Amino acid sequence: MIEVKNVKKSFGDKTILHDVSLVMDTGKCNLIIGSSGSGKTVLLKCMVGLFTPDQGNIIYDGKTMSALSVDEKKSLRQQIGMLFQGSALFDSMTVEKNIKFPLDMFTTLSHGEKMKKVDEVLARVNLQGANRKFPSEISGGMKKRVGIARSIVLNPQYLFCDEPNSGLDPQTSLVIDRLISDLTKEFNITTVVVTHDMNSVMEIGEHIFYMYQGLKQWEGNNKEIIYSKDEKLNEFIFASEFLQDAKQMRMIDDKKDEQAMVR
Repeated sequence: MIEVKNVKKSFGDKTILHDVSLVMDTGKCNLIIGSSGSGKTVLLKCMVGLFTPDQGNIIYDGKTMSALSVDEKKSLRQQIGMLFQGSALFDSMTVEKNIKFPLDMFTTLSHGEKMKKVDEVLARVNLQGANRKFPSEISGGMKKRVGIARSIVLNPQYLFCDEPNSGLDPQTSLVIDRLISDLTKEFNITTVVVTHDMNSVMEIGEHIFYMYQGLKQWEGNNKEIIYSKDEKLNEFIFASEFLQDAKQMRMIDDKKDEQAMVR
Protein backbone atom coordinates (compact mmCIF):
# COMPACT_ATOMS: atom_id res chain seq x y z
CA MET A 1 0.00 0.00 0.00
CA ILE A 2 1.17 3.51 -0.81
CA GLU A 3 -0.26 6.50 1.02
CA VAL A 4 -0.08 10.10 -0.19
CA LYS A 5 -0.82 12.38 2.75
CA ASN A 6 -1.52 16.10 2.33
CA VAL A 7 1.06 16.54 -0.42
CA LYS A 8 1.66 20.01 -1.80
CA LYS A 9 4.12 20.84 -4.58
CA SER A 10 4.91 24.20 -6.14
CA PHE A 11 7.39 25.44 -8.71
CA GLY A 12 8.17 29.08 -8.09
CA ASP A 13 4.89 30.86 -7.42
CA LYS A 14 2.81 28.23 -9.22
CA THR A 15 1.24 25.51 -7.06
CA ILE A 16 0.79 22.24 -8.95
CA LEU A 17 -0.51 19.99 -6.15
CA HIS A 18 -2.87 21.30 -3.48
CA ASP A 19 -3.00 19.17 -0.31
CA VAL A 20 -3.49 15.85 -2.14
CA SER A 21 -4.25 12.67 -0.16
CA LEU A 22 -4.65 9.22 -1.77
CA VAL A 23 -4.31 5.56 -0.76
CA MET A 24 -3.06 3.10 -3.40
CA ASP A 25 -4.26 -0.45 -2.72
CA THR A 26 -2.01 -3.50 -2.95
CA GLY A 27 -2.98 -6.07 -5.58
CA LYS A 28 -5.00 -3.54 -7.59
CA CYS A 29 -4.44 -1.31 -10.59
CA ASN A 30 -4.64 2.21 -9.13
CA LEU A 31 -5.17 4.73 -11.92
CA ILE A 32 -4.45 8.46 -11.75
CA ILE A 33 -6.31 10.21 -14.55
CA GLY A 34 -6.80 13.78 -15.64
CA SER A 35 -6.18 16.25 -18.41
CA SER A 36 -2.78 17.71 -19.20
CA GLY A 37 -1.78 20.11 -16.43
CA SER A 38 -3.93 18.40 -13.80
CA GLY A 39 -0.90 17.47 -11.70
CA LYS A 40 -0.92 13.70 -12.23
CA THR A 41 2.65 13.45 -13.56
CA VAL A 42 4.03 15.69 -10.81
CA LEU A 43 2.23 13.51 -8.28
CA LEU A 44 3.80 10.40 -9.81
CA LYS A 45 7.28 11.96 -9.61
CA CYS A 46 6.69 12.84 -5.96
CA MET A 47 5.66 9.27 -5.27
CA VAL A 48 8.79 7.73 -6.79
CA GLY A 49 11.11 10.29 -5.22
CA LEU A 50 12.03 12.31 -8.32
CA PHE A 51 10.41 15.38 -6.74
CA THR A 52 10.35 16.26 -3.04
CA PRO A 53 6.96 17.53 -1.82
CA ASP A 54 6.94 21.00 -0.24
CA GLN A 55 4.72 19.54 2.46
CA GLY A 56 3.05 16.23 3.24
CA ASN A 57 4.34 12.67 3.09
CA ILE A 58 4.64 9.66 0.80
CA ILE A 59 4.34 6.45 2.84
CA TYR A 60 5.26 2.97 1.56
CA ASP A 61 3.70 0.25 3.70
CA GLY A 62 4.07 2.34 6.85
CA LYS A 63 7.51 3.78 6.00
CA THR A 64 7.63 7.52 5.40
CA MET A 65 9.91 8.19 2.44
CA SER A 66 11.30 11.48 3.74
CA ALA A 67 12.35 9.82 7.03
CA LEU A 68 14.36 7.03 5.41
CA SER A 69 18.16 6.92 5.54
CA VAL A 70 20.18 6.90 2.30
CA ASP A 71 20.56 3.11 2.48
CA GLU A 72 16.85 2.66 3.24
CA LYS A 73 15.91 4.83 0.25
CA LYS A 74 18.21 2.77 -1.96
CA SER A 75 16.54 -0.41 -0.70
CA LEU A 76 13.09 1.07 -1.38
CA ARG A 77 14.06 2.06 -4.93
CA GLN A 78 15.04 -1.54 -5.61
CA GLN A 79 11.48 -2.54 -4.75
CA ILE A 80 10.05 -0.09 -7.31
CA GLY A 81 9.52 -1.02 -10.96
CA MET A 82 8.99 1.78 -13.47
CA LEU A 83 7.53 1.64 -16.97
CA PHE A 84 8.29 4.94 -18.68
CA GLN A 85 6.07 6.57 -21.28
CA GLY A 86 8.54 6.00 -24.12
CA SER A 87 9.76 2.64 -22.76
CA ALA A 88 13.22 4.26 -22.23
CA LEU A 89 15.15 1.34 -23.68
CA PHE A 90 18.84 1.68 -24.46
CA ASP A 91 19.08 1.68 -28.26
CA SER A 92 22.62 0.29 -28.22
CA MET A 93 21.63 -2.71 -26.08
CA THR A 94 19.79 -5.85 -27.09
CA VAL A 95 16.47 -6.74 -25.49
CA GLU A 96 18.33 -9.17 -23.24
CA LYS A 97 20.84 -6.57 -22.05
CA ASN A 98 18.13 -3.96 -21.50
CA ILE A 99 16.30 -6.32 -19.17
CA LYS A 100 19.49 -7.46 -17.45
CA PHE A 101 20.56 -3.87 -16.72
CA PRO A 102 18.76 -3.57 -13.33
CA LEU A 103 20.19 -6.94 -12.30
CA ASP A 104 23.70 -5.69 -13.12
CA MET A 105 23.08 -2.49 -11.17
CA PHE A 106 21.42 -3.82 -8.04
CA THR A 107 22.28 -7.50 -7.55
CA THR A 108 25.28 -9.77 -7.08
CA LEU A 109 23.74 -12.67 -8.97
CA SER A 110 25.94 -14.76 -11.24
CA HIS A 111 25.67 -14.33 -15.00
CA GLY A 112 23.77 -17.60 -15.26
CA GLU A 113 21.29 -16.56 -12.56
CA LYS A 114 20.71 -13.22 -14.28
CA MET A 115 20.08 -14.87 -17.63
CA LYS A 116 17.61 -17.26 -16.03
CA LYS A 117 15.62 -14.31 -14.65
CA VAL A 118 15.81 -12.52 -18.02
CA ASP A 119 14.38 -15.57 -19.79
CA GLU A 120 11.68 -15.93 -17.13
CA VAL A 121 10.37 -12.37 -17.52
CA LEU A 122 10.63 -12.52 -21.33
CA ALA A 123 8.43 -15.61 -21.22
CA ARG A 124 6.02 -13.83 -18.87
CA VAL A 125 5.51 -11.01 -21.39
CA ASN A 126 5.38 -13.49 -24.29
CA LEU A 127 8.65 -12.43 -25.93
CA GLN A 128 10.54 -15.70 -25.90
CA GLY A 129 13.36 -15.67 -28.43
CA ALA A 130 13.60 -11.88 -28.68
CA ASN A 131 16.82 -11.79 -26.60
CA ARG A 132 19.19 -10.75 -29.37
CA LYS A 133 16.99 -8.16 -31.05
CA PHE A 134 17.66 -4.43 -30.72
CA PRO A 135 14.91 -1.88 -29.94
CA SER A 136 15.02 -0.63 -33.54
CA GLU A 137 14.09 -4.12 -34.73
CA ILE A 138 10.87 -4.52 -32.73
CA SER A 139 7.45 -2.88 -32.76
CA GLY A 140 6.16 -0.25 -30.33
CA GLY A 141 4.04 -2.82 -28.52
CA MET A 142 7.01 -5.15 -28.15
CA LYS A 143 9.09 -2.28 -26.76
CA LYS A 144 6.42 -1.72 -24.11
CA ARG A 145 6.53 -5.39 -23.21
CA VAL A 146 10.32 -5.26 -22.94
CA GLY A 147 9.89 -2.23 -20.68
CA ILE A 148 7.45 -4.19 -18.53
CA ALA A 149 9.84 -7.16 -18.39
CA ARG A 150 12.65 -4.87 -17.23
CA SER A 151 10.39 -3.25 -14.63
CA ILE A 152 9.51 -6.59 -13.02
CA VAL A 153 12.87 -8.38 -13.26
CA LEU A 154 13.77 -7.37 -9.68
CA ASN A 155 10.42 -8.68 -8.37
CA PRO A 156 9.19 -5.24 -7.28
CA GLN A 157 6.54 -4.65 -4.66
CA TYR A 158 5.48 -1.43 -6.38
CA LEU A 159 4.99 -0.83 -10.11
CA PHE A 160 4.58 2.62 -11.68
CA CYS A 161 3.43 3.01 -15.28
CA ASP A 162 3.52 6.42 -16.95
CA GLU A 163 1.12 6.55 -19.92
CA PRO A 164 1.82 2.90 -20.82
CA ASN A 165 -0.34 3.01 -23.97
CA SER A 166 1.06 6.21 -25.41
CA GLY A 167 1.56 5.80 -29.16
CA LEU A 168 -0.03 2.35 -29.35
CA ASP A 169 -3.01 1.21 -31.39
CA PRO A 170 -6.16 0.17 -29.47
CA GLN A 171 -5.59 -3.58 -29.88
CA THR A 172 -1.99 -3.41 -28.64
CA SER A 173 -3.07 -1.11 -25.81
CA LEU A 174 -5.53 -3.75 -24.67
CA VAL A 175 -2.74 -6.34 -24.59
CA ILE A 176 -0.57 -4.02 -22.47
CA ASP A 177 -3.45 -3.19 -20.10
CA ARG A 178 -4.26 -6.84 -19.51
CA LEU A 179 -0.59 -7.72 -19.01
CA ILE A 180 -0.23 -5.00 -16.36
CA SER A 181 -3.40 -6.19 -14.65
CA ASP A 182 -2.37 -9.85 -14.75
CA LEU A 183 1.09 -9.11 -13.30
CA THR A 184 -0.47 -7.00 -10.55
CA LYS A 185 -2.65 -9.90 -9.46
CA GLU A 186 -0.03 -12.60 -9.98
CA PHE A 187 2.65 -10.93 -7.86
CA ASN A 188 0.32 -8.93 -5.56
CA ILE A 189 1.96 -5.64 -6.57
CA THR A 190 0.83 -2.13 -5.69
CA THR A 191 0.44 -0.80 -9.24
CA VAL A 192 0.01 2.87 -10.08
CA VAL A 193 -0.87 3.84 -13.66
CA VAL A 194 -0.90 7.46 -14.82
CA THR A 195 -3.04 7.78 -17.93
CA HIS A 196 -5.53 9.88 -19.84
CA ASP A 197 -6.66 6.84 -21.87
CA MET A 198 -10.28 6.13 -21.01
CA ASN A 199 -10.07 2.71 -22.67
CA SER A 200 -7.53 1.75 -19.99
CA VAL A 201 -9.74 3.24 -17.29
CA MET A 202 -12.67 1.07 -18.31
CA GLU A 203 -10.52 -2.05 -18.79
CA ILE A 204 -8.35 -2.11 -15.64
CA GLY A 205 -9.47 0.80 -13.43
CA GLU A 206 -10.11 -0.96 -10.13
CA HIS A 207 -9.25 2.14 -8.11
CA ILE A 208 -9.33 5.49 -9.90
CA PHE A 209 -8.32 8.97 -8.84
CA TYR A 210 -9.36 11.87 -11.04
CA MET A 211 -7.11 14.92 -10.74
CA TYR A 212 -8.30 18.41 -11.64
CA GLN A 213 -6.14 21.51 -11.30
CA GLY A 214 -3.91 19.89 -8.68
CA LEU A 215 -6.74 18.50 -6.56
CA LYS A 216 -8.23 15.04 -6.14
CA GLN A 217 -11.62 15.73 -7.68
CA TRP A 218 -13.12 12.23 -7.60
CA GLU A 219 -12.34 8.67 -6.46
CA GLY A 220 -14.00 5.40 -7.42
CA ASN A 221 -13.75 2.44 -9.81
CA ASN A 222 -14.51 1.67 -13.45
CA LYS A 223 -18.01 0.47 -12.58
CA GLU A 224 -18.86 3.74 -10.85
CA ILE A 225 -17.17 6.28 -13.09
CA ILE A 226 -19.79 6.54 -15.83
CA TYR A 227 -22.44 7.21 -13.18
CA SER A 228 -20.53 10.01 -11.52
CA LYS A 229 -22.38 13.26 -10.92
CA ASP A 230 -19.14 15.24 -10.91
CA GLU A 231 -19.38 17.79 -13.70
CA LYS A 232 -15.64 18.12 -14.35
CA LEU A 233 -15.15 14.35 -14.43
CA ASN A 234 -18.05 13.93 -16.84
CA GLU A 235 -16.55 16.49 -19.19
CA PHE A 236 -13.31 14.52 -19.13
CA ILE A 237 -14.64 10.99 -19.56
CA PHE A 238 -17.34 11.65 -22.14
CA ALA A 239 -14.91 13.50 -24.41
CA SER A 240 -13.80 10.02 -25.52
CA GLU A 241 -15.62 8.53 -28.52
CA PHE A 242 -15.17 5.13 -26.90
CA LEU A 243 -17.41 6.20 -24.05
CA GLN A 244 -20.29 7.59 -26.06
CA ASP A 245 -22.01 4.20 -25.79
CA ALA A 246 -21.41 4.29 -22.04
CA LYS A 247 -22.97 7.73 -21.92
CA GLN A 248 -26.05 6.43 -23.72
CA MET A 249 -26.22 3.49 -21.29
CA ARG A 250 -26.06 5.89 -18.36
CA MET A 251 -28.84 8.03 -19.82
CA ILE A 252 -31.02 4.92 -20.17
CA ASP A 253 -30.28 3.89 -16.57
CA ASP A 254 -31.00 7.42 -15.32
CA LYS A 255 -34.35 7.31 -17.16
CA LYS A 256 -35.17 3.98 -15.49
CA ASP A 257 -34.35 5.51 -12.11
CA GLU A 258 -36.64 8.45 -12.80
CA GLN A 259 -39.47 6.11 -13.82
CA ALA A 260 -38.95 3.99 -10.72
CA MET A 261 -39.15 7.08 -8.51
CA VAL A 262 -42.39 8.18 -10.18
CA ARG A 263 -43.91 4.75 -9.56
